[in-house]
Amino acid sequence: MITIIRNADVYKPEHIGVKDVLLLGNKIAAVDDNISIETKGCVEVKEIDGKGKSLVPGFIDCHVHILGGGGEGGFATRTPEVTLTGLTSAGVTTVVGCLGTDGMARDTISLLAKARGLEEEGITTYIYTGSYRLPLKTITGEIMKDIMVVDKIIGIGEVALSDHRSSQPTFEEFIRAVADARVAGMLSGKAGIINIHLGDGPRKIDFLKRTLKETEIPITQFLPTHVNRNPELFEECVNYAKDGGYIDFTGNEDPDFWEETDGEVRFSKGLKRLLEEGVNQNNYTLSSDGQGSMPIFNEKKEYVGIGIGKSTCLIKAIKECVNRENIPLETAIRAITSNPARILKLNNKGRIEANMDGDLCLLDENLDVDTVIAKGKVMVQDKKPVVYGIFEKNVLK
Repeated sequence: MITIIRNADVYKPEHIGVKDVLLLGNKIAAVDDNISIETKGCVEVKEIDGKGKSLVPGFIDCHVHILGGGGEGGFATRTPEVTLTGLTSAGVTTVVGCLGTDGMARDTISLLAKARGLEEEGITTYIYTGSYRLPLKTITGEIMKDIMVVDKIIGIGEVALSDHRSSQPTFEEFIRAVADARVAGMLSGKAGIINIHLGDGPRKIDFLKRTLKETEIPITQFLPTHVNRNPELFEECVNYAKDGGYIDFTGNEDPDFWEETDGEVRFSKGLKRLLEEGVNQNNYTLSSDGQGSMPIFNEKKEYVGIGIGKSTCLIKAIKECVNRENIPLETAIRAITSNPARILKLNNKGRIEANMDGDLCLLDENLDVDTVIAKGKVMVQDKKPVVYGIFEKNVLK
């Protein structure tokens, strides 16, 4: 299959202007002016008109509860599994799955099975081993074995710190898991990343700072998430990022959520602050916490309500950066393309260049997702899914 996208304004994510992009099978073959190809009628050629649209790499959502999350309000509050079109309609072509609070009724084997199912349906998937709790429950019985022998496992997470739902691990428990993940990553050529759930507790990132002070483990081994959940935590994470650390913002489906709750920092304002502080533009990511429950607790830490995360928050956050904070698209889009690809060592992802995977999104003049291509195959066209998950066909068509 040959696909040519014509006359699109290309962000690879760096802005390179109007170009044609040639896809051969599941790979990008060329990015150039006026690509011409002769097939002599023996191969199907699909041409997509990109005029007036922006072409960006397919989105990488690096923190999604693909099995569903939640349960903090009882069994009825367990959120549902993600669907293929729930991801692709949001522009997501690569997803990293994780468990959360519930590592008992859901486990890493089920997480792996769900990831493989989504891969069979057409997108790229990876997972973290473990959940909120330490010591971690793994597939093989050991962190190092999980990372080294299970192809889709790229690190551990979502380990909860500074949260009343955490297992309240000792520093020794924490640092041993971190060390195992790092070495396993080195031995297997993977990131061995430690994805850290940061809660509202007063300890904030104390364990991370202590690790850097007391051990030889580098700051780049961690990807703390939910860094924008409150202003005090965000301030600590700004300094952490200035020191060279990676930080992951959490988006929200409601664009006004961050201003209507308890002072959380919306991504657009947070990114603007990072740029003003001179933080390296390779060091921030944005994820959706998709399918994760968004439980609401009162001052007594009692459950009072719930919402659900969606990957559609990603493009809404990018649009806010461009439209409200005047941040260039090429700067904002890094958070869901090249940055997570590099930090997580997702080979051949996150860039529009020859020999990279054919994962692309065309955005219309309003920066809404118009066309999505995953591994060279059109998944969404004219803002409507054209490929459905197995159990979506009779529901959505």
